Amino acid sequence: MSSDNITPPGTAFHPSPAGVEAMWDHPLVRRASCVGQRLRRIDRSRPWLVDAGVVLALIALLCLPDLLSPSRPLEFDVDFTRLSWPGMIALQAGLLLPLLWRRRKPATTFAVVAAVFLVQCALGVWLRAGMAVLVAVYHLALRGRPRHLPVACAVLALALGLIALRLPGDVSIVDGLFFLFTTVVAAVALGLVVRVRRAQLAALHDRAARLEIERDQRSQLATAAERTRVAREMHDIVGHNLSVIITLADGGARAADLTPERGKQALLMIGDTGRQALGELRRVLGVLRDPHANADPAQLSPQPRLADINALCTRIRAAGPQVVYRTSGELDSLDRGVQLTVYRIVQEALTNALKHAGRDTRIDLTVTAGDRELRIDVHNTGPDPTAAGPQPPRDQGQGLTGMRERAALYNGTVTAGPASGGGWAVRTVLDLTPITGLPQPSHVGGAQ
Repeated sequence: MSSDNITPPGTAFHPSPAGVEAMWDHPLVRRASCVGQRLRRIDRSRPWLVDAGVVLALIALLCLPDLLSPSRPLEFDVDFTRLSWPGMIALQAGLLLPLLWRRRKPATTFAVVAAVFLVQCALGVWLRAGMAVLVAVYHLALRGRPRHLPVACAVLALALGLIALRLPGDVSIVDGLFFLFTTVVAAVALGLVVRVRRAQLAALHDRAARLEIERDQRSQLATAAERTRVAREMHDIVGHNLSVIITLADGGARAADLTPERGKQALLMIGDTGRQALGELRRVLGVLRDPHANADPAQLSPQPRLADINALCTRIRAAGPQVVYRTSGELDSLDRGVQLTVYRIVQEALTNALKHAGRDTRIDLTVTAGDRELRIDVHNTGPDPTAAGPQPPRDQGQGLTGMRERAALYNGTVTAGPASGGGWAVRTVLDLTPITGLPQPSHVGGAQ
């Protein structure tokens, strides 16, 4: 014998997957499975046909032998009464015909069958159709209310006691009752096992359906969150740079006739701003197109940091406004995600100030980092009241919404409104307290 076939002592035997697959691939198993599937399809479409087929099969198995050989003596010496054909047919009909309703009304079916079975036992008649009471109690355990089972078992105990009294003297009543009660317990246990198994399968199907729904909902939520995140990034990149470009173009057009050098400088800055916007846009679109872009840091970097706010302020100053930038605290030690969030909030606040307050305004920007929180204060003096032309209305569009969404990643708040001394003020507070067990916020276009 080969050593490969020897199982070490104490080792549990587990059938191999190949053996299990071979068993399920056996022709007999496949045919039985096909027959079962066909019966289930017929049962779902025409349940009455299956019920009638079961009753006809029981009639052929249990009734016909008694009808065809009514005078045949029993194989054991028991004092049972013989009935005429009409009486035998009446009892058989009372035992088997109610089984047509065994699935729709299991309690009523068992009550009728048990009553006829008690009459049969009281008369001392032996009929094979008496097995119908086991079918009825099986369906009561399978489909009926559990509180009906004790009553059903008590009725069957009474009927089986009447049968045990007619057993021959050389058979112990205890042994006879044990055998009879075993058949009843087997029918009840089988019904309960099938009921529990069906309940488990139904629960598994329900859980699978709920998990599928939850998966679809998570996918939809993730898609919506990703769309919002991409829209916020595109707004920050395109909106800011377009605002600067438009302001520079307007200023350059006015200065072209008076000071051509200023117009040329404005055109050069428009080119630089446009190239920067194009580079950031290509980076974001590259990440969206290529699902493996995160593996190449060169495509994702550099992401704006707090150190880039100086260059941002320079671009805003080139468009006309006076920008005063102050910092306080250890800003370089901040998390890269926090730095990107601060940069985007400052970028949006400066863009809004340029767009709504115009070129002739002063913007005071202060970023203060503490141990537990970071504050961003942006205050502009407002539009020049002597400037010609209507000023754009102040609104709370996508920009302010995007700032609040970014601040919410760090349990922060954004407040915007008219300043007490005139102009407009935007104040942002970010919570720097580390929170364990929560995922860090991710951003399109860069690894954090």
